[in-house]
Amino acid sequence: QVRLVESGGGSVQSGGSLRLSCAASGATTIDYSMAWFRQAPGKEREAVATIYNDHYRVRNIYYRDSVKGRFTISQDNAKNTLYLQMNSLKSEDTGMYFCTAVPGPLTSDQALLGGYYLYWGQGTQVTVSS
Repeated sequence: QVRLVESGGGSVQSGGSLRLSCAASGATTIDYSMAWFRQAPGKEREAVATIYNDHYRVRNIYYRDSVKGRFTISQDNAKNTLYLQMNSLKSEDTGMYFCTAVPGPLTSDQALLGGYYLYWGQGTQVTVSS
């Protein structure tokens, strides 16, 4: 059983930055596909960024088009922690951000669908004001 705990959310002005963290416990996240999803009020959950880390290297990094060039997903294996660096934030980035994980790699299509993930955190709120 993997437990995921997100932190780092908050309220920022448009153009600002935040760094989200997702601390995993219960298992090492090497050889897990992991991702950040978000959900705004009244909208469906959507994938923001995904990553897969096998025993040798990080691969299968995908970003939704609206965050490319602004967000960066990364992992620290020593800390068993997933990160999402968010720069140049916009009001449309507002939402609850969730960390999620599943053992093994996913295809590019699968990685963007929440139904393929097994473990979810409780979320951290990000609010961007214009």
